[in-house]
Amino acid sequence: QVQLVESGGGLVQPGGSLRLSCAASIIMFRIYAMGWYRQAPGKQRELVARISSDGSTNYVDSVKGRFTISRDNVKRTVYLQMNSLKPEDTAVYYCNSAPDLGIWGQGTQVTVSP
Repeated sequence: QVQLVESGGGLVQPGGSLRLSCAASIIMFRIYAMGWYRQAPGKQRELVARISSDGSTNYVDSVKGRFTISRDNVKRTVYLQMNSLKPEDTAVYYCNSAPDLGIWGQGTQVTVSP
């Protein structure tokens, strides 16, 4: 059974940093492209960062240069380093494969506020 457990969120001031982690109990994790998604209140969930099985990465324009996605295939963990955070980054952040598996974890809340 697939389980995705996100952690690392919190309240941070604009310009601050957070590092999110996602423990993924996915068999053959290493062959999956993985992604970090976010959902702000009243908005649809969006994919903000993706890392393929070979380590290549893609980002939505709004986070390019500020966010870095990485993975550890041994630990079956995906990370999202978020720097220079802005209030518009406030959302619940989720990880999943990309495209997603249809099963979601509880997410982790990121709030960027003075």
